[in-house]
Amino acid sequence: MVFFRTLFSFLRDKEYRDLLLTTGVTIAVGSVVYHYLEGWTWIDSIYFSVITLSTIGYGDFSPATVGGKLFTIFYIVIGIGIILSFINAIYSHYSKLIKNRQNNGGNS
Repeated sequence: MVFFRTLFSFLRDKEYRDLLLTTGVTIAVGSVVYHYLEGWTWIDSIYFSVITLSTIGYGDFSPATVGGKLFTIFYIVIGIGIILSFINAIYSHYSKLIKNRQNNGGNS
């Protein structure tokens, strides 16, 4: 229940919604580029975008074209900052909710 309350309060805040939108657009742009440059399926393109920006990098996919490799360099530099900002915003928001709940004696 705490998860859903946190999620809904997160989505009510315009700053967080904008960051969520930016994250979604970043993953979408990467997915479209990989789909067309590398010829991957949509699911493979989305998967690679998420795995790359989360810095997990399993290595099961990698760009083979020069365009794909060049795009990946810029995608990582720009995208990791956006993804880390998103993760940090979620963590900060959740921490604030927990702290407020503790300060209010758990009556939230």
